[in-house]
Amino acid sequence: MKIYTKTGDKGTTALFGGTRVPKHHIRIESYGTVDELNSHIGLVRDQHINQHYKDILINIQDKLFTVGAVLATDPEKAILKNGKERLNIEKITSKDIELLESEMDTMNEALPPMTHFVLPGGHQTVSFCHIARTVCRRAERLASALNDLEPFEANTLTYLNRLSDYLFVLARKLSHDLQADEVKWIPEKK
Repeated sequence: MKIYTKTGDKGTTALFGGTRVPKHHIRIESYGTVDELNSHIGLVRDQHINQHYKDILINIQDKLFTVGAVLATDPEKAILKNGKERLNIEKITSKDIELLESEMDTMNEALPPMTHFVLPGGHQTVSFCHIARTVCRRAERLASALNDLEPFEANTLTYLNRLSDYLFVLARKLSHDLQADEVKWIPEKK
Protein backbone atom coordinates (compact mmCIF):
# COMPACT_ATOMS: atom_id res chain seq x y z
CA MET A 1 0.00 0.00 0.00
CA LYS A 2 1.46 3.33 -1.03
CA ILE A 3 1.22 6.16 1.46
CA TYR A 4 1.03 8.81 -1.22
CA THR A 5 -1.75 8.64 -3.79
CA LYS A 6 -1.53 12.15 -5.25
CA THR A 7 -5.34 12.28 -5.27
CA GLY A 8 -5.34 15.03 -2.64
CA ASP A 9 -2.93 17.32 -4.43
CA LYS A 10 -5.71 19.74 -5.35
CA GLY A 11 -7.06 20.11 -1.82
CA THR A 12 -9.70 17.39 -1.74
CA THR A 13 -9.89 14.04 0.00
CA ALA A 14 -12.21 11.04 -0.11
CA LEU A 15 -14.63 10.08 2.63
CA PHE A 16 -15.34 6.45 3.43
CA GLY A 17 -17.72 5.69 0.59
CA GLY A 18 -15.74 7.58 -2.05
CA THR A 19 -17.30 11.05 -1.93
CA ARG A 20 -14.63 13.72 -2.43
CA VAL A 21 -14.78 16.84 -0.26
CA PRO A 22 -12.44 19.78 0.39
CA LYS A 23 -9.78 19.07 3.01
CA HIS A 24 -11.17 21.95 5.06
CA HIS A 25 -14.68 20.39 5.19
CA ILE A 26 -16.15 20.20 8.72
CA ARG A 27 -16.18 16.40 8.47
CA ILE A 28 -12.44 16.33 7.74
CA GLU A 29 -11.77 18.86 10.53
CA SER A 30 -13.77 16.64 12.90
CA TYR A 31 -12.02 13.35 12.29
CA GLY A 32 -8.65 15.08 11.82
CA THR A 33 -8.97 16.57 15.28
CA VAL A 34 -9.90 13.14 16.68
CA ASP A 35 -6.69 11.84 15.06
CA GLU A 36 -4.74 14.69 16.69
CA LEU A 37 -6.34 13.81 20.02
CA ASN A 38 -5.33 10.18 19.58
CA SER A 39 -1.71 11.26 19.13
CA HIS A 40 -1.80 13.38 22.30
CA ILE A 41 -3.26 10.46 24.23
CA GLY A 42 -0.37 8.34 22.93
CA LEU A 43 1.99 10.92 24.40
CA VAL A 44 0.25 10.67 27.79
CA ARG A 45 0.40 6.87 27.57
CA ASP A 46 4.16 7.03 26.90
CA GLN A 47 4.79 8.70 30.27
CA HIS A 48 5.80 6.90 33.45
CA ILE A 49 2.27 6.30 34.73
CA ASN A 50 0.37 3.43 36.30
CA GLN A 51 -0.11 0.47 33.92
CA HIS A 52 -3.86 0.53 34.54
CA TYR A 53 -4.06 4.07 33.12
CA LYS A 54 -1.99 2.95 30.12
CA ASP A 55 -4.39 0.07 29.51
CA ILE A 56 -7.40 2.40 29.66
CA LEU A 57 -5.65 4.85 27.32
CA ILE A 58 -5.00 2.07 24.79
CA ASN A 59 -8.70 1.22 24.95
CA ILE A 60 -9.52 4.90 24.40
CA GLN A 61 -7.16 5.10 21.43
CA ASP A 62 -8.90 2.09 19.90
CA LYS A 63 -12.31 3.74 20.43
CA LEU A 64 -11.04 6.97 18.87
CA PHE A 65 -10.28 5.08 15.66
CA THR A 66 -13.92 3.99 15.73
CA VAL A 67 -15.03 7.60 16.30
CA GLY A 68 -12.83 8.71 13.40
CA ALA A 69 -14.28 6.03 11.12
CA VAL A 70 -17.84 7.10 11.97
CA LEU A 71 -16.98 10.73 11.30
CA ALA A 72 -15.19 9.84 8.03
CA THR A 73 -18.19 7.99 6.59
CA ASP A 74 -20.34 9.77 4.02
CA PRO A 75 -23.86 9.51 5.52
CA GLU A 76 -25.38 9.25 2.04
CA LYS A 77 -23.26 6.18 1.35
CA ALA A 78 -23.32 4.64 4.84
CA ILE A 79 -25.79 1.94 3.78
CA LEU A 80 -24.88 -0.33 0.90
CA LYS A 81 -27.36 -1.39 -1.79
CA ASN A 82 -27.83 -4.73 -0.04
CA GLY A 83 -28.96 -2.88 3.11
CA LYS A 84 -25.81 -3.56 5.13
CA GLU A 85 -23.74 -0.84 6.74
CA ARG A 86 -20.64 0.19 4.82
CA LEU A 87 -18.78 0.64 8.12
CA ASN A 88 -18.71 -2.94 9.36
CA ILE A 89 -17.21 -2.34 12.82
CA GLU A 90 -18.54 -2.19 16.37
CA LYS A 91 -19.72 1.37 17.05
CA ILE A 92 -19.33 3.27 20.32
CA THR A 93 -21.67 1.73 22.88
CA SER A 94 -23.09 2.77 26.23
CA LYS A 95 -20.63 0.27 27.75
CA ASP A 96 -17.72 2.34 26.37
CA ILE A 97 -19.17 5.48 27.96
CA GLU A 98 -19.84 3.67 31.24
CA LEU A 99 -16.19 2.55 31.39
CA LEU A 100 -15.06 6.18 31.34
CA GLU A 101 -17.60 7.09 34.01
CA SER A 102 -16.55 4.18 36.22
CA GLU A 103 -12.88 5.10 35.86
CA MET A 104 -13.65 8.72 36.80
CA ASP A 105 -15.63 7.61 39.85
CA THR A 106 -12.75 5.41 41.01
CA MET A 107 -10.14 8.14 40.54
CA ASN A 108 -12.32 10.76 42.23
CA GLU A 109 -12.53 8.62 45.37
CA ALA A 110 -8.78 9.16 45.90
CA LEU A 111 -8.85 12.90 45.19
CA PRO A 112 -9.68 15.85 47.41
CA PRO A 113 -12.94 17.58 46.43
CA MET A 114 -12.63 20.29 43.81
CA THR A 115 -13.33 23.71 45.24
CA HIS A 116 -11.85 25.83 42.42
CA PHE A 117 -10.79 25.55 38.83
CA VAL A 118 -7.19 24.37 38.54
CA LEU A 119 -4.45 25.82 36.37
CA PRO A 120 -3.12 23.25 33.90
CA GLY A 121 0.43 22.21 34.72
CA GLY A 122 2.48 21.17 37.71
CA HIS A 123 4.24 18.30 35.95
CA GLN A 124 5.01 17.54 32.30
CA THR A 125 2.82 14.41 32.34
CA VAL A 126 -0.11 16.37 33.77
CA SER A 127 0.38 19.08 31.16
CA PHE A 128 0.28 16.50 28.35
CA CYS A 129 -3.00 15.23 29.79
CA HIS A 130 -4.47 18.75 29.88
CA ILE A 131 -3.43 19.31 26.27
CA ALA A 132 -5.21 16.08 25.32
CA ARG A 133 -8.28 17.28 27.24
CA THR A 134 -8.42 20.59 25.36
CA VAL A 135 -7.94 18.88 21.98
CA CYS A 136 -10.77 16.54 22.98
CA ARG A 137 -13.01 19.54 23.68
CA ARG A 138 -12.17 20.94 20.24
CA ALA A 139 -12.95 17.58 18.64
CA GLU A 140 -16.26 17.56 20.50
CA ARG A 141 -17.13 21.08 19.30
CA LEU A 142 -16.34 20.19 15.70
CA ALA A 143 -18.23 16.89 15.90
CA SER A 144 -21.19 18.71 17.44
CA ALA A 145 -21.22 21.19 14.55
CA LEU A 146 -21.03 18.30 12.08
CA ASN A 147 -23.81 16.47 13.89
CA ASP A 148 -26.05 19.54 13.46
CA LEU A 149 -25.49 19.33 9.69
CA GLU A 150 -25.35 15.57 9.20
CA PRO A 151 -26.37 13.56 12.29
CA PHE A 152 -24.49 10.43 13.30
CA GLU A 153 -24.75 7.93 16.19
CA ALA A 154 -25.48 9.79 19.44
CA ASN A 155 -23.02 7.66 21.44
CA THR A 156 -20.16 9.02 19.33
CA LEU A 157 -20.72 12.58 20.52
CA THR A 158 -21.46 11.46 24.09
CA TYR A 159 -18.17 9.52 24.12
CA LEU A 160 -16.17 12.61 23.18
CA ASN A 161 -17.93 14.61 25.89
CA ARG A 162 -17.25 12.00 28.54
CA LEU A 163 -13.68 11.52 27.35
CA SER A 164 -12.82 15.18 27.96
CA ASP A 165 -14.19 14.79 31.50
CA TYR A 166 -12.14 11.63 31.94
CA LEU A 167 -8.96 13.39 30.80
CA PHE A 168 -9.57 16.20 33.31
CA VAL A 169 -10.00 13.73 36.17
CA LEU A 170 -6.97 11.76 34.96
CA ALA A 171 -4.91 14.97 34.98
CA ARG A 172 -5.96 15.59 38.59
CA LYS A 173 -5.21 11.98 39.54
CA LEU A 174 -1.80 12.14 37.87
CA SER A 175 -1.07 15.34 39.80
CA HIS A 176 -1.96 13.46 42.97
CA ASP A 177 0.07 10.35 42.05
CA LEU A 178 3.12 12.39 40.99
CA GLN A 179 2.81 14.66 44.04
CA ALA A 180 2.67 17.66 41.71
CA ASP A 181 1.24 20.96 42.85
CA GLU A 182 -2.35 21.49 41.80
CA VAL A 183 -2.62 25.25 41.58
CA LYS A 184 -6.11 26.56 42.19
CA TRP A 185 -7.37 29.43 40.09
CA ILE A 186 -8.52 32.08 42.52
CA PRO A 187 -9.57 35.22 40.63
CA GLU A 188 -8.29 38.51 41.92
CA LYS A 189 -10.99 40.68 43.43
CA LYS A 190 -11.56 44.23 42.24
